Amino acid sequence: TQIKVCMDKDLLYRFFEGRASVEEMRLVKEWSEASEENSKLLRRERKLFNAIILSGRFESSDGQTTLRKKRNHFVREFLKIASVVAITVGITAALFSIGEDKEDMNVAMQTITVPAGQRVNLDLPDGSNVWLNAGTTMKYPVSFMKGKREVILDGEAYFEVAKNKEIPFYVNTETNQVRVVGTHFNVCAYKGSNEFETTLVEGIVDIYAYDNERPLTRLTKNEFFGSYQGKYKKAVLPSYDYLRWREGLYCFDDSPFSCILTKLEKYYNVKITVENPKVLNYRCTGKFKEQDGVEHILKVIQKDHPFTYSISEEGDSIRIE
Repeated sequence: TQIKVCMDKDLLYRFFEGRASVEEMRLVKEWSEASEENSKLLRRERKLFNAIILSGRFESSDGQTTLRKKRNHFVREFLKIASVVAITVGITAALFSIGEDKEDMNVAMQTITVPAGQRVNLDLPDGSNVWLNAGTTMKYPVSFMKGKREVILDGEAYFEVAKNKEIPFYVNTETNQVRVVGTHFNVCAYKGSNEFETTLVEGIVDIYAYDNERPLTRLTKNEFFGSYQGKYKKAVLPSYDYLRWREGLYCFDDSPFSCILTKLEKYYNVKITVENPKVLNYRCTGKFKEQDGVEHILKVIQKDHPFTYSISEEGDSIRIE
């Protein structure tokens, strides 16, 4: 007997929660062992379920919301031993269009939204793996269409793309598009920041502007490319500390204070207002633990650069002078 995941996802979720009957568990087991593709689908759905159950919320494509309460021993134990660390996400399934071809219309998409102070790791339909940083939203197809692999990113993500020379992988951001075949790289492009950064760990990456068919640049191993208010910067990456946000470490190496403040707003969900524009010209270097909090980071930077700050009673806004 074959189980079609797209039609029987509720069965899989009952199985993951430990609520499936003996017959249902047998069906899932037989289906998962029928092929390697089925086995991969099961692992991917389980990873998605991990994020859903930790947030307690799933929103389906028809707009209906189902609350999955942690109401049994299985879920309580799962929360204790979950392999993903401190994940709280909002997940929706909807219809979007990637690209402009008619064949791209009405593509079923998953949307992952990561709140402040959290990170999410998940697998994509093609076997690629991605880490999403705090304040990030990513949309990706439930199943990649024939001859096309594309995602839409608002935020920061680290990709380990499954190699496929015939089907390039595209990351679409607000200002630029990244094209790869199979490689490891980081993209940081929060919507509204007018900043775009790509760091290549291995392989080759081509970066495009949307108004140009020719790439702006090609990166090779250990190279970095940044676009800030329309100004470009390309350099050899001195270290991989910049990518340690996946471990809960925020590392800055001679970074503009303005850039750091923009990221702190996303990481900690605070609104930062700068009254003295001169402080935005400061350049800062340091390593900070995510759990240290935004106030600790500002206090450390204060040791090298003169400025004062005040935090609102609610803790949701900071004023820098």
